[in-house]
Amino acid sequence: MNIGFIGAGKAGFSLGKYLTERGMHVTGYYSRSPQSSLEAAKFTDTGQYLDLKRLAEDSDAIFLTVPDGAIRSVWEQLKELPIQNKRIIHCSGSLSSAVFYDIGRVHAYGYSIHPMLAINDRYISYEKLSGAFFTIEGSEAYLEELKQMFLSFGNRVEVISQAEKTRYHAAAVFSSNLYEGLVNISERMLCECGFSPEHAQEALAPLILENAKNIVDFGTEQALTGPVERGDAETVAAHLAELSGDEKEIYRLLSIEIARIAKQKHPKQDFTELERELER
Repeated sequence: MNIGFIGAGKAGFSLGKYLTERGMHVTGYYSRSPQSSLEAAKFTDTGQYLDLKRLAEDSDAIFLTVPDGAIRSVWEQLKELPIQNKRIIHCSGSLSSAVFYDIGRVHAYGYSIHPMLAINDRYISYEKLSGAFFTIEGSEAYLEELKQMFLSFGNRVEVISQAEKTRYHAAAVFSSNLYEGLVNISERMLCECGFSPEHAQEALAPLILENAKNIVDFGTEQALTGPVERGDAETVAAHLAELSGDEKEIYRLLSIEIARIAKQKHPKQDFTELERELER
């Protein structure tokens, strides 16, 4: 299978390098910026394309590694080219293959393939893709072929439906971007207690890293600690009395969620008073 890339940003660099290192034939890159496509081609030891039609002709599968907002406009160009029987793939976490809304008319096949990984560096992030979980959805025609390709690399793969793509992406955001929001709140609160920003970050680091490791190693139920896990209604009430506004509501809603975990972990323990405090 010959694989071409439209877009030469962080995702394009990373996926292209990842594929070539695993023996896949990447034809090369086309980009609005010739300099970017040239750099990507050099990095992956593939070709640079200055003509979109030539890339389409040379590739059996075409990855659209462009910003989400550009996928539809790129598709509008691509569908006017000879792409019969080709796999058209975007890598958006939130958009589904439905963005290729009339792909059946041109007799091509659409997919979204998304690695559950923060790709933040075009030259380094590919090294972490071997540990990423990939999610695939799209046409039945080549779905198994694409799934088996990533399984052969050692990745874990989940096939989901088009209808679940947005909820899937929201789940990923909870564990990545929104978690960063929680850490930012913690750092700000420590600074209000007299910590310097540097000391606040250093103080939280062991808590963050050890908790994340425990969740990965043992699951959320066994990893859970703290006042909610103990059913300590008095401490939780004191926290709620100290907090206000958004901080208080975030604390309350997340405590209700982890109270559910605590009840599973300790089915014989009475959490009535704790739940009463959280629902006030």
